[in-house]
Amino acid sequence: MTDVFNAIVADEIDGILKGRLVKLSLSDLPDEKILVDVAYSTVNFKDGLAVSEHSPIRIAQQLPMVCGIDLAGTVVESSAPDWQKGDRILVNGYGLSEKYWGGYSQKARLKPEWLIRMPDALSLEQAMAIGTAGYTAMLCVLAIEDHGVKPEDGPILVTGASGGVGSITVSLLATLGYEVVASTGRISENGGFLKDLGALRLIEREELSRPSEAMEAETWAGVVDCVGGQTLATALAQTCYNGVIAMTGLTGGTEINTTVMPFILRNISLHGIDSVQAPHDKRQRAWDRLADVMDLNKLAEIYSKEPLSRVPELADQILGGQIKGRIVIDVNA
Repeated sequence: MTDVFNAIVADEIDGILKGRLVKLSLSDLPDEKILVDVAYSTVNFKDGLAVSEHSPIRIAQQLPMVCGIDLAGTVVESSAPDWQKGDRILVNGYGLSEKYWGGYSQKARLKPEWLIRMPDALSLEQAMAIGTAGYTAMLCVLAIEDHGVKPEDGPILVTGASGGVGSITVSLLATLGYEVVASTGRISENGGFLKDLGALRLIEREELSRPSEAMEAETWAGVVDCVGGQTLATALAQTCYNGVIAMTGLTGGTEINTTVMPFILRNISLHGIDSVQAPHDKRQRAWDRLADVMDLNKLAEIYSKEPLSRVPELADQILGGQIKGRIVIDVNA
């Protein structure tokens, strides 16, 4: 086993916190029960916040920090009874890149309770093409389904549809037979992409980011909101009686300017989606369902693959809204 390996590590350099490619050794890794050969990670908005020197907030709660909130790989050593050498695993969230060393590394030591067993239908690369974005998207879809919203009940709005969570949500809902309406600020650039994923109609971001009335015409049987702010308020005002909004995102702001009226007059449920601390059985359910439902041909259209060395550059791009779909990081390239 090679003792020295590559990783993206965030640390403070000349008063600036940023991530860079460095060499680590096995002795540098934390003392946890599972040693994994990491094959792939991915790039999420949160990864951009952790790595970019232009990040508006500090993600790492201790330094130095190996970044990357996702990883997929193979167990090479285990002192935990449920995991053996050769097991294919993936990890999302659990404070990786914040409290604990993450997935932008060729080797990782991990707590056994973090590990999800890789569904047989998915490769390690495909799992990271899905990543936290796709896993979060499936949690949103499950919230829609568990609320009882069926395809025949009416259209489902997906906001922030060009991003990682939004684009996979569009694909999943379309595959399940829902009428999907995708909202994006880049229709001219990404409209064809979203229609190829299954969106039947596109609406401009400005149609939702405008000031709204407390209640407007009932339009959406359900909503998956990846934006927040005024977009969420307008979507809420347009949601049909007994509808549900699965909310996961804040790129449009953290405040919601609304009233209690849609909730008490239309019986609407606002369902927050947490992907970081979700219980293990919910995670495994989401991943098993992704393996059953995900159109792998469409998935191949959503993502591209980049080497570990490009992560700092990609972090700046995702913070600048310049990335479409998903990017898989080959940590060994």
